[in-house]
Amino acid sequence: MTAPTLPAPAALKVLIVEDDANVRLGCQQALELEDIAVEVASSAEQARRLVNAAASGGGGPAVVVTDIRLPGMDGMELLRALHAADPELPVLLMTGHGDVAMAVQAMKMGAHDFIEKPFSPDYLVEVVRRALDKRRLTLEVRELRDRLQNRQSIEARLVGGSPQMERVRRLILDLGNSAADVLIHGETGTGKELTARCLHEASPRRAGNFVAINCGGLPESLFDSEIFGHEAGSFTGAGKRRIGKVEHANGGTLFLDEIESMPMPVQIKFLRVLQERALERLGSNTMIPVDCRVVAATKVDLRALADRGQFRADLYYRLNVATLPLPSLRDRREDIPLLFEQFALQAALRHGRPVPQPDAERMARLMAYDWPGNVRELRNVADRCALGIDQGFPPFGDGATTGPRPLADAVAAFERALIADSLRRNGDSLARAAEELQIAKTTLHDKIRKHDL
Repeated sequence: MTAPTLPAPAALKVLIVEDDANVRLGCQQALELEDIAVEVASSAEQARRLVNAAASGGGGPAVVVTDIRLPGMDGMELLRALHAADPELPVLLMTGHGDVAMAVQAMKMGAHDFIEKPFSPDYLVEVVRRALDKRRLTLEVRELRDRLQNRQSIEARLVGGSPQMERVRRLILDLGNSAADVLIHGETGTGKELTARCLHEASPRRAGNFVAINCGGLPESLFDSEIFGHEAGSFTGAGKRRIGKVEHANGGTLFLDEIESMPMPVQIKFLRVLQERALERLGSNTMIPVDCRVVAATKVDLRALADRGQFRADLYYRLNVATLPLPSLRDRREDIPLLFEQFALQAALRHGRPVPQPDAERMARLMAYDWPGNVRELRNVADRCALGIDQGFPPFGDGATTGPRPLADAVAAFERALIADSLRRNGDSLARAAEELQIAKTTLHDKIRKHDL
């Protein structure tokens, strides 16, 4: 049993374990009259099955109320078994007069409290409410701790202090605990697979497999076999059964990169898998249940493709439950120095070279460059700088200079790049570009003439 994630307060449930049907019913009715959700079991063995089944789905009882004397496994053994899986689970013991000494021993073993029979319904409700309050606080602390750990992990992997990257990290944390499928949209090199991995690691599925498929890198003839698997003898060369990528992702996350490249016939089959959460291997008529979260990534407008009949609209709407847009590097230029520093340190360590020293000329060129390859291109530039072969390649393609670049030239180059980028994104509209850059249209017009744009 794994530790449960935090449910909504109304979802906190009490499990009553009692072999006497009358006592069991009385406890259930007393709690339900106070709007406390209840589940019942007549034996410790049945209780363990209920707890294990609920835990596999990320849930489980918030409090267990059990009699000490039960047929088969007794309440003490049940306490040990439950605490072996979750030591913080409140377990209340119901005892007869002769079992008080045993109950005191159970308290030393970690039981939350004990109730001596006979007890009034009001007393049972009072003790259970205190246990529920404790459990609710425990789960809140546990979730906050997990979120803090996830945030620290995400900030270390998705580097950047810009508002755009802060929004990406916040979206990952918000979507992490949900079961919603996610569509990541971003240009080439913006870190779509890294973002998908962060989503996986921020989710309750982190212990499962993260399975990545590049839909543009597989021949159509192999697509069915790779994604859905096949049985032995299903086609020439299929000597043994093969588990497909979707089945391998069961309990984890399936990442579909370049989803726009998925062949249309495969889109139809994959839509069925998404709808039914089950698949058939090639050469088999048996439906296999699969429970995986699907994260798809694209660099194009899937809606536009669907409108032109080049992508199935029903698959688009099925995938587009939640959208996570990734900014281009030129839209978050303030992150370039920090990213370059990190990549340069990694490159120096990897290649056994000294760390490239900060250089005003180099940084000015990095800041002014348009970065069509985004973060991936910046990483490559950092590698070349660490190896000392950066000259002759973008953004240093015009050759090395013998001395530092004058500040005025560096500022002018940066200003020109910003204006050109703003005009491009605003369809060469002077009014919209001026509004975005927060300058007067006349000032922008003068700068456009100055920089020969």
